[in-house]
Amino acid sequence: MPDGPRAHLIHIDVDRRLGHEWDEWDGRPLPNQGNYDSAPVLFFVWSAMTILVGLALVALGLYLLTPRLGGLHPAAPSWLWTAVLVTASILLVWWSLLFLSHELGRPLLPERLAERGPFLRLMRSTSIVASRFGRRDWVENAAVKVYNRLAVMRGRKVEQGELLLLIPRCLSKVTLDGVLGIAGKYGVPVFVATRGQLARRVIRERRPRAVVAVACERDMVSGLYDVAGKIPVLGLTMTLPSGPCKDASVDLGQLEQWVQAYVV
Repeated sequence: MPDGPRAHLIHIDVDRRLGHEWDEWDGRPLPNQGNYDSAPVLFFVWSAMTILVGLALVALGLYLLTPRLGGLHPAAPSWLWTAVLVTASILLVWWSLLFLSHELGRPLLPERLAERGPFLRLMRSTSIVASRFGRRDWVENAAVKVYNRLAVMRGRKVEQGELLLLIPRCLSKVTLDGVLGIAGKYGVPVFVATRGQLARRVIRERRPRAVVAVACERDMVSGLYDVAGKIPVLGLTMTLPSGPCKDASVDLGQLEQWVQAYVV
């Protein structure tokens, strides 16, 4: 990165701790050197499975309770089955519009019904299901890509001082220098988020109008679930060649694109 203006680095020191999303990590090398790059379609496959599994569990519970519900009121089972079918139909239409929005590159749903609304809950639920099959990180990588595409479609713009760049402390020195160079080029302040609560705190205190965040897939999905419904966010996932919380790297070209996407 050539010499140029450097970004102001906001840093709050706390005791170093491995992110709670990686508490089960046993210290062995991560698959594919911590690179979980996946096609967005992977999220749609797993999210469809998640919705179907959820509806199946609801239907099973209703089936088992039908005799007792019928004893309370003869029409109760019929009403509840109708409600389940209506809910399933609404979810199918919503999921289809979400998929078409991504594929066509056109926002067919308002943001409160997409990337800043129920999409965040679907992303979190899909992550839980995928984790049961050992595919969490790949599915989350795909989910973040889908989220970003939906968010970029809005064409939101803010002034330089209204954008905040959140990064973890585990970036390699070379990557950190590159990040600070990009942030300095566009006049964007940078905050080192060592814990999730600190990221939320700096957002509350500085009140940015948009955020570009860098994190691993697990922390990214958790962070989007907590924050993206309140403030527009674009997320960039990292590669973890040395495992979580050490010498992580990011695609600096993509990071600059995300900053450019917001800054006027």
